[in-house]
Order: sequence, then structure tokens, then C-alpha cells
Amino acid sequence: MVSKQEEAQSLVSRLLDRMMKCEKYGERRGAAFGLAGVVKGFRITSLKKYGIAATLQQGLEDRASAKSREGALLGFECLCEKLGRLFEPYVIKMLPLLLVSFSDQVLAVREAAECAARAMMSQLTGHGVKLVLPSLLKGLEDKAWRTKQSSVQLLGAMAYCAPQQLSQCLPKIVPKLTEVLTDTHPKVQAAGQTALQQVGSVIKNPEINALVPILLSALTDPNDHTKHSLDILLQTTFINSIDAPSLALLVPIVHRGLRERGVDTKKKAAQIVGNMSSLVTEPMDMIPYIGLLLPEVKKVLVDPIPEVRGVAARALGSLIVGMGEQIFPDLVPWLLETLKSDNSNVERSGAAQGLSEVLAALGKDYFDQILPDIIRNCSHQKASVRDGHLTLFRYLPRSMGAIFQNHLQAVLPAILDGLADENESVRDAALSAGHIFVEYYATTSLPLLLPAIEDGIFSDNWRIRQSSVELLGDLLFKVAGTSGKAILEGGSDDEGASTEAQGRAIVEVLGRAKRNEVLAAVYMVRSDVSLTVRQAAVHVWKTIVANTPRTLKEIMPVLMDTLISSLASSSSERRQVAGRALGELVRKLGERVLPSIIPILSQGLKDPNASRRQGVCIGLSEVMGSAGKHQLLSFMGELIPTIRTALCDSTQEVRESAGLAFSTLYKSAGLQAIDEIVPTLLRAMEDDETSATALDGLKQILSVRTAAILPHILPKLVQPPLSSFNAHALGALAEVAGPGLSSHIGTILPTLILAMDDEDVDVQSTAKKAAETIVLVIDDEGVETLIPELLRGVNDNQASMRRGAAYLIGFLFKNSKLYLADEAPDMMSTLITLLSDTDNATVLAAWEAFSRVVGSVPKEQLPTHIKLVRDAVSTARDKERRRRKGVPVLLPGLCLPKALQPFLPIFQQGLISGSAETKEQAAEGLGELIDVTSEKTLREVVVPITGPLIRILGDRFPWQVKSAILSTLTIIIAKGGLALKPFLPQLQTTFVKCLQDSNRSVRTRAASALGKLSALSTRIDPLVSDLLSMLQSGDDAVKESVLSALKGVVRHAGKSVSSAIRSRGCTLLKDLLQADADDVRSSAAKAIGTLSQYMDETETTDLVQTLLSMGTLPDWCTRHGALLTFSSISRHCPTKLCHSTSFPSIVDLLKDSLKDDKFPVREASTKTLGRLLCYQLQFGGSTLQLVQLLILASRDSSTEVRRRSLSCIKAAAKINHSALATHISILGPAIGDTLKDSSSPVRVAAERCAVHVFQLTKGADYVTTAQKHLTNMTGLEVRRLAKLPVESDDSESSDDERRT
Repeated sequence: MVSKQEEAQSLVSRLLDRMMKCEKYGERRGAAFGLAGVVKGFRITSLKKYGIAATLQQGLEDRASAKSREGALLGFECLCEKLGRLFEPYVIKMLPLLLVSFSDQVLAVREAAECAARAMMSQLTGHGVKLVLPSLLKGLEDKAWRTKQSSVQLLGAMAYCAPQQLSQCLPKIVPKLTEVLTDTHPKVQAAGQTALQQVGSVIKNPEINALVPILLSALTDPNDHTKHSLDILLQTTFINSIDAPSLALLVPIVHRGLRERGVDTKKKAAQIVGNMSSLVTEPMDMIPYIGLLLPEVKKVLVDPIPEVRGVAARALGSLIVGMGEQIFPDLVPWLLETLKSDNSNVERSGAAQGLSEVLAALGKDYFDQILPDIIRNCSHQKASVRDGHLTLFRYLPRSMGAIFQNHLQAVLPAILDGLADENESVRDAALSAGHIFVEYYATTSLPLLLPAIEDGIFSDNWRIRQSSVELLGDLLFKVAGTSGKAILEGGSDDEGASTEAQGRAIVEVLGRAKRNEVLAAVYMVRSDVSLTVRQAAVHVWKTIVANTPRTLKEIMPVLMDTLISSLASSSSERRQVAGRALGELVRKLGERVLPSIIPILSQGLKDPNASRRQGVCIGLSEVMGSAGKHQLLSFMGELIPTIRTALCDSTQEVRESAGLAFSTLYKSAGLQAIDEIVPTLLRAMEDDETSATALDGLKQILSVRTAAILPHILPKLVQPPLSSFNAHALGALAEVAGPGLSSHIGTILPTLILAMDDEDVDVQSTAKKAAETIVLVIDDEGVETLIPELLRGVNDNQASMRRGAAYLIGFLFKNSKLYLADEAPDMMSTLITLLSDTDNATVLAAWEAFSRVVGSVPKEQLPTHIKLVRDAVSTARDKERRRRKGVPVLLPGLCLPKALQPFLPIFQQGLISGSAETKEQAAEGLGELIDVTSEKTLREVVVPITGPLIRILGDRFPWQVKSAILSTLTIIIAKGGLALKPFLPQLQTTFVKCLQDSNRSVRTRAASALGKLSALSTRIDPLVSDLLSMLQSGDDAVKESVLSALKGVVRHAGKSVSSAIRSRGCTLLKDLLQADADDVRSSAAKAIGTLSQYMDETETTDLVQTLLSMGTLPDWCTRHGALLTFSSISRHCPTKLCHSTSFPSIVDLLKDSLKDDKFPVREASTKTLGRLLCYQLQFGGSTLQLVQLLILASRDSSTEVRRRSLSCIKAAAKINHSALATHISILGPAIGDTLKDSSSPVRVAAERCAVHVFQLTKGADYVTTAQKHLTNMTGLEVRRLAKLPVESDDSESSDDERRT
């Protein structure tokens, strides 16, 4: 061996040369074997040492020589076979070249590549497979088809791996090969087919081996052959176990089947999945496929088709049995989670079915451990959770059999609770589970099931009763051996669908006593209050009872005991059911049972147990309602005393049931029942001991027979004087009579209202409570009677009646649930009028009632009542004015604390959300309301009123709205006083802005409001300064408004104006006296006159001199302005003119002005003369010249001047008649002349003047004196003048007269 070691290099070179270049295949193959032997002898290191691996790689890459490539592959094959896993590292390195060789153009090379690949795969270890497989799988994704083909061929060769490696790689290989079958290149497809056949060729299971062509066709064309393949697999009987290659071909087909839409295909696929786990040689071979199959089985488990779900559930169970729980750690948690799903009943049902199979597979211990959680979830707060876990109990009996039977006692309460669940799905699940329990355990667990079902029949919940009857039916059907599905027609149940043999079978199994108890219970619930329970009970009865009359006779003792026990039950429904059953019994057996039933019931009223006495009353009602009228007549002697006794029972519930019994008796006995029972109850009401129970007895019969009983009761109860108990009785009976009282309102209500003012406090309280009850029990129709009655009450002459009616109106509107919006307008109008009532308590009651009526009207409807409220306030004001005569009018109701609170929402809502017209109405109405409100009351709400008004005034609304708001604000300023201090800046700014409005009415009212507001201000100079600045700009209309405002400010706060501002104002106003616009001149003159009150002597003198000079100027407007100013000064401070040194000059100017060619100048002069005359008469000055000048004016050509002079003389006569009488000789003829004037206004003024100058109304002597001076008047005409009223009705009376 040593010598060979020395020749190793040459030996290896010769072998490689021969293997790559020899012409003959045999020599090349022999050289390959020799090379493998040499390498094995010289150890693996020789591959690198002698460059063997590099030479092989060069040979594979030699594209010029096919022999080189083939020889290299032969060497590769032999080395793999001889060296085994030692050669594996070189295999990984050579793999890309081997892949290329599969697509070689020379057939011999390709065949050599296949042989080399087969040898390589057979020797691969598990680690080698992991290294090789990713490269091959990646090759399948290559874009070159040859690479894909080579990778497929190598993957096919992997079928020759060792068994352990084969099971490891096939789950990854076969799905990829299946995908290759749909490749676009035919050669790649063909390679895929060949590769799959190679996989099939190594299958050891003979049954699967025979089916390989079919399986391959299913893999190749799944759409057409999957279903057929599954059918063949299910038909095949497996004797041998399934190996890993078999699984590799089966699983893709089964996986495809699970995903099919067809129901049969999914069922078959799921069935095969279940079977596979028991047929595999080694269960661990299935593990690689679990991740693929289990998600699809889960999807099939929640399939809409129940059969499919069942197969999938069994498949899960088989997987657990075959492979063990540890393989599926997440399966049970997933099933439990799906049981709680909110998605659908189908998913929960599938999960329940699957879990039942899995639990059966996991065994008894695991089930015992998990059952408490399942039962606890049956009462979970979520309906879906309850539904899922109750559905589980439907499948557990089938899957677990006898194991589950041991847990019935623990599970049954959960089922019964589920039967009463509020959710229909949960109830259905519980009932379905109950049916399954009965089906599986009726014979083996009867003593356990029957008591639970019997208890359910007497449950308070109708759903439990219905389900229990159905379950009892199933149980009896099972015992009797009948299906219970017979269709029963017809109303008579004398003959049922059962046979005698079935009846005997029930007796044999249950025993006669238990059978009688069960049938008695079924018969009773045939009369259940729930229709579905009745229908279920009737079905069970007719199915298991052959002859009803005979059966009833057999069970009569037990039935009566059951009925009486139920009539005494604490459950009202159970008592009612028993009563109805008793009624049906009477209808069926009639006179045969009445003689025994009625005495038993009468005797039952003596039972100390109140529940049993109540049950007797219910039973009596049913017996009387079911028996014929002629049948009852013979028992009246017992029935009437029994019911009468029950109506006076000490227990409320007994009396209620007795009332129902009385109603039934009344149908048969008519007036006899009333005549024999009602008088007794009325007499009992007079006894202190029995009055309360007797009253309640009356309430009970009244509740059922209102129309018949009321006429007998009311006359006695409303008889005056009303006692406290009778008032209480009226209230108590009203609660029961309800709308039936409507026709008796006129009888009851006046009596109660008067009693509400009774001297006895108890009578007051009970009458008030009774009246409140009556107004609340009236329904919509009764309102038409109640409202007129209440309105009559508030208009009654008695204060107590008005007060009580007003209170009830308020109570009705606050507490009634009726729709009273239509009644609100009349009530509001009436109650506002009542605010001027003479009784203070009535006023307060009316105000409170009005508040409640307004509170009941929806906010958006309030503005519609503005006009109504205005009219009502006006009516109340007129009413109060007539009563007080001349005193400033304030409504008593609007002098209360918070009196305006209910009114404000009406007007504020109108101001905020109403139309322009509504806003105007609201503002005017608010002003009218405030006008009759006391100052103290107004101050409480002045802030919430004023704010919105200012905001609206600042917006762009029509002038009518602004004018109305300004008017209201003026009233608020006059009454609110200092309470408006916070709004002073805003109001002042707003008013000044409104002075420039385009509308005269807005400007005028803003000027008036600003004047009154100035009285509240402490800083007047800035305001006056602003007004004076406004006079220097703007049109004449604005100037007039500003002048009016200035006049008002000076009048209310002139003392606070500084001399500098006063001087500036006087200068500016003097200029405006020469304005062309009459209104501006007139307003400027008035402003100067008002300002003159606060001028010192120097300022006054300067002003007079200026006016005297202006009075002689050529421009008549200037002259007119000067005289208007003299007139204004003579009104506001005549003393400054009369005591002025220039007074003679003033009189001369006035005298000259009477001759002016412009009549406005003459009229202004006349007015000034009149005012000066009034002052002189009042303070004893010289008057002759002034009187002469007025007489001269009375002869003026202008009717206005003449009328003005007469008005001035009349005013003077009113001030000091005796002083004026000294001039009667010259006044008389002048007045006489004007009495014959051609102008009617002048004649009227003359008549009024004559009446006052000659004192005509004081007697005949004065008339005679007048006749002497009125020479042109006859005595008759003078006497006619004497009949005129003293007070002038002249609508255009002068300022002087108003001052007088």
C-alpha cells in the first residue's frame, strides 16, 4: 500500500483521464468505479489533495465535450454510492452543476445526471436534506424553464431518500410539484408528472399504490378528479397502514376537498381526515400536515350544513384519539372561544358539536374538570355565551353516552334557567338540549328528570312552563311508546289520539299516583295565561289521554287538590291559571260539580291564610263566569254573602280579587248584586273600624263596574258639609273610576274646591288631595268637561272658589300627562285677568297657576301667545284702572316677588327667535307688562330683560322692531332706575346710534329714552358734547332728533352740565334758530328754553339781547326762531324774562311781531304772550298790555293765531280768574266776536274760553253777567254755553293748559 501511495497522483490522473475521454462507455464507467475505490482507499482527504473534486467540477462545466460531462457525472454517482454521507459536503457544492446537467442537450449526459441524482438522494442525511431542499425549491421560482425542469427532476429524485428523510421532505415537495403541473411550459409540466410518479413509485402501501394513477390525476386536474378520488378512497378497505409517501399524495387532495363548495365533497374530505390518523404507520408522520388540514377542518366545522358540521366534529375527535391532545394544544381553547362568539348560531353550534367529540376523546377526567366552567357560562351575562354553552349540552349525550348521565343532576338547573332566558336563541338551545336529555335518558334517569320537569310546569315564568310541558310530553311519549307527532284537529277533546295500551304503559312506568299528579298538572296548564303554553298542554293531553271525561273523573281528587293549592299560591299567574282551569272544569261537568265546589270555596274564605282566601275569590270568579246564568240562580244565597264578606276582607289582595268576582256576579245577577252589596259597604264606611276596608271594597267593585256603581255612591259622598273621610273616599274612588268620572265632574269638583277652604285642616288637606287626584285621572275626552268647570270656578263670585280653581289649573298643567297645549291659551288669558283680583291669596294662586301653565307649553310655541298675553294684560289693567280711578295702575299680581318670571320666556322667545312682526309685538307687549309692574318687582329681572333688548336693538331689524324696543327701554329706565347702572354705557351708545336712524319714529323714541337715561348718569358733559358734535354734521332730520335728545338730557340732568359745555351749546343752538327747516328751528328753540333754566344772569341777558336783535332781522325764519325761543323760555323759566331789564323791549318785539306777514311768527308771538300773561297773573304783575295784545291777536287773519290767542286767554282764566276779570270789559266784546267766527276750530276755542272767562258753569248770575258783555249773543246762546262741561275736550290744547 505504501508503494501505491507514491503512485497515487499518477493513478488518479490516469483514472480521471480515462473517465473523461475514453470512447467506450464501459471503460469510462469502470474508471469511475476505480476512482471511487481509490478515494475510499486513500481517505476522503484525497479528493482535495489530488484535485479530484476540482477536476470533476471542470468536467461538468466543459461545454465542448459531452464525454467529459458524462464522465464527471459517472464519477459523481460512484463517489456518492461508495463514500455515502462522507461525500455530502461536496454534493452541496456540486448541486448547481448537477441541475444544469439535467437539461443537457446530450441524452447520455441527462441519463447520467439522473443516475447521479438518484445515488445522491439515497445517501443524503436529514441535515443534507435541509441544505439541499431550499435550493431546489428556489429553483422552481426561476424564470428559466430549464432551471425549473432541473429542479423538478431533482425533487423527484428525492423520492429515493431514506425513509426517515423521505417523511421529512415530502410534505414540502409534493405541494410544490403539484403547483408545477400548471406551469406554462409543457416540459416543466412533464417533469412534474414524472417527479410525482417517482414519489408514487416508492409508496409501500399496496392499497394506495394501486390508486396512484387516480391520485395523480386528482393532483393534475383537481377540478374534475378531486371528488372521484375522495369517493375511491372512501370505498377502499385499508388492510395495511399508510406510509409517508402515501400521505404526501393524499393530503393535497383532501385539503382541496375541504375547501370545495360542494357539501358532499367537504363531508368526504373531513371523513378521510378523521380516518387517516388511525391508519398511518407512525402518527408522527401526520404532524407536518396538521398545520395545513386543521384550519380547513375548523372552517368545515362552522359550515351552515349541520351534517357537514357533524362529520367535521367527528374528524376532530378522531384526530385527538389518534394523535393525542398534546399535538393540538390550541384546539380546545379555540372551540371554547368560538362557543362564546357573537357572530352566528351556526359557528357556536359547530364549535359545540366539535367540543363534544373532543371532550369524549379526552376522557372522563378532563370532562369532570371542565364541566363546572361550562355550567357557569350557561348563566353568563352575554346571550351568545349562554347560547353556545347550552348548545353544547345538546351534543354531549350523543358523544359521551353513560358518562354524561352521571352529571345530569348538576346540568338540569342550567337547562331550566335557559328555558326562561329573555333571548329566544338561548331558550331554543336549552329546549333542544332538554329534548335530547329526554330522548337519551327517559328510561334510565326518569326519577331524576320527572321532578325537575314537574317543577318547571308550575314555574312563574311562562317560557319555562311552555318548555317543561313540551319536555313532559316527550317523556310521556317515550314512556307510552308514541311519537307524539299526531295531527289533532277539532275543538272537542273528549276523544284523544292515545290508546288504552299506551295509558297502561304510562301507569306501569310512573305508578297511578304519579300519573294522576302529572295529568292534573297538564290539565291545569291547558288554561294557562300564555297561549303557547295552552297549545303545548292541549297537544300533550290529547296525545296521551284517550277519553277526557273518564280521565277527569279518575284524577278529580288530585286535580281539585292541585287547583286549590294553586289558587292559594303566592304566584298571581299560577292562581289565575288554576282559576281558569276550574272554570273549564265547571263548563265541562256543569251541575255535577257545582254543589260540591261552591261550598268548598265559601268555606275557604274562613281560612286564616290570606293567599288561600284570595285564591277562593279567583276561583269564585271563574266558576261564576263559566257556569250558566240559570245554574247560578240557585246558589245566589251563598254567592252574594261570600263576595260581600270578601270585599270587606282585611287583606288588600283578597279585596282586589273579590272586586273581579263581583264583576262576574254582576253579569249574572245584575242590579240584585248592587242592591245587596253596595248599601252594606256604604253602611260599613260609617263605622270607624270597618270604614277603611269597606272603602277599599267599594274601590274594587268600582274599578270593574264604574258606570253602574258611581250613581249609587256619589250622592252620599258629596252631601254637604263634606267630611274628611268623604273627601278621602272621593279621592280614593277617583283613582279607580278614572275617566268614568268625566260626566260627574260638575257634581264633585265644586264641592271639593269649597272644602279646600274649610276651617278644618284635615278636611282641607283631604279635599285638596282628592281634587288633585280627580283632575289627574281625567282622560283626553274628559278634559272637555274639566276645563270649562275650572274656568267657571275662576270666574266665580266666591274668592275661595276662584282660589281653589286657580290652584287646580296649575296642578293639572304641571302634573298631567295629557296634551294640554290647546287648552293653554284660554287658561293663560283667564289667569292673567285674575292677577287683578281683590283677594291677595287668589292673586298668588293665579300667578302660581299661570307659571305652571306657561311651563307646560313647548318653548317653540311660546311666541304664538304674545298677542293673547298682551290682550289679557290690557284687560286686567283696564279692570284695575276702573277700580282705582286716577291712581297709577299696577296689577297686584305683578307686584309679587318674581312676578315676571313666567312672562319673560314668552316675550324673550319672541324677541330671540320670532319674525320681525313677532319681535315688534314682543317688545311692545313687554313694555305694556312692565308699565303695570311695581318697581321693586322689576328690579329683580331688569338685567335679563335689558340685555336681549340691547342686543336686538343693535342688529339689523325693521324700524318697527327698534321703535317698539326703544319704547320698552324707556319704560324700563323710568321704573328700573339705578338697577340699570350696569347697562348705562351700552344703552347710551345704542341710543346715540339710533338718533341717526333713517326712521323718524326710531329717532324720536331714542331721543326720549336718552333724555330719561341721562338722569342716571353722573358724567353728563361727554354726552352733551357728543350730541353737540352730531349737530355740526348730518341732515336736518337727524339734527331734529339730536336736538330733542339734547333737550331731554338737559331737562333731566341740566344741573350736571358745566358752564363751558352750556356756553358751547348755546352758541351752536343760536345758529340753528336760523335754519330753514321748521322742525330744526322749533327743536333748537325748545332746547335753548330748557337750557335757560340753568343759565346765570349774564348768560340770560346776552341770550335775550341776541334774540331781540334776531327778532327784527329781515329773514322770517330767523325772526320765527327768535320768537319760538322766547316762547320756550317763557314756558321753562318765565321769571327770567319778566324780571329782565329788557322785558319792555321783549313786549314791544311781541307787539311788532303780531303784525308780521308770516303767520307762524304771529302764532309764536301769541303763544309767548299767553305764557307771560299766565305768569304775571300768577305772581301779580302788570297784565293790561298783554291782554290787549292777545285781543289784537284774536282778530288776526290766521285761524291758527286766533285759536291760539283764545286758548291763551282760557289758560289765564284758569290760573287767576279774579285778576283777569278786571279786563272783562275789553275781553267780552272780543270773545263775543270770535263766537261768531267763520272757522269752526276758532268758534270751539271761543266757546271754551267764554265758559272759563265768565265762569258760566257756576250759576245764573254769571250767565247774566256774560250776557251784558256778549252783546252779539242771545240769552239762549249764552245758556247753551253754560251747559258745556268745565273740562275742555279740545284735543289740541296748549302747553299752558297742560301745565295748568
